[in-house]
Amino acid sequence: MVVLKSSWEIAKLEAANQIVAKVLAAVSAQVAPGADTLGLNELAERMCREAGAVPAFLGYRGYPYSLCVSVNQEVVHGFPSRRKLKSGDIVSMDFGALLDGFYGDSAITVPVGQVSDQAELLLDATRLALEQGIAAAVVGNRLSDIGHAVQSVVEQAGFSVVRKFVGHGIGRELHEEPQIPNYGRPGRGIRLLEGMTLAIEPMVNAGGHDVKVLEDGWTAVTTDGSLSAHFEHTIAILESGPKVLSAPGGSV
Repeated sequence: MVVLKSSWEIAKLEAANQIVAKVLAAVSAQVAPGADTLGLNELAERMCREAGAVPAFLGYRGYPYSLCVSVNQEVVHGFPSRRKLKSGDIVSMDFGALLDGFYGDSAITVPVGQVSDQAELLLDATRLALEQGIAAAVVGNRLSDIGHAVQSVVEQAGFSVVRKFVGHGIGRELHEEPQIPNYGRPGRGIRLLEGMTLAIEPMVNAGGHDVKVLEDGWTAVTTDGSLSAHFEHTIAILESGPKVLSAPGGSV
């Protein structure tokens, strides 16, 4: 069941998402050659708790960290570690926060030092796919219009949309209905209504769309070893259009 949110609930969601935005901005600023990803996790958790929120991913279904950190061919749910980042890497960071009973969730992929032309194009395409997916999230559209917009951008750029993982509704639960595939034909699925709150998150591979999960039970990687990027925002669908609750410097 899709739960529609009131204006005060959306304000609560925005407050949680603004903490997420600040955390992601801070950890992104620390991404550099020689940095280790466990340090990014520690910074994210500390900032979250100092803001009065709880790291949403820590312990969620057994996930052992606060920040998902996925490097290069890692798609999502990567484990932070003491490995050192190097110039040419790309790093996806996904973070969630729970504040006053409501969840925030967002993700960003950033380059480490000087990256390849392919990596730059992948980041640009994934970022644009998210923007176009959000633009399709308007009252009266169908759910599949979001995924179709994402897929169109990605495939026009010559890349592949991950199909194993999807976006989702969000609110008092981290994952609510509906599930939001990042591909599909337009004009299908439920009608989009005011008050829906969604986490839209394209995951895009430079090669094929197939992924596999490693023995740790969490880290998903591209099966062909190609680079992968991930961007995510939490939005609210309003009559005036989609509002990005996790945009840096929001109204909260």
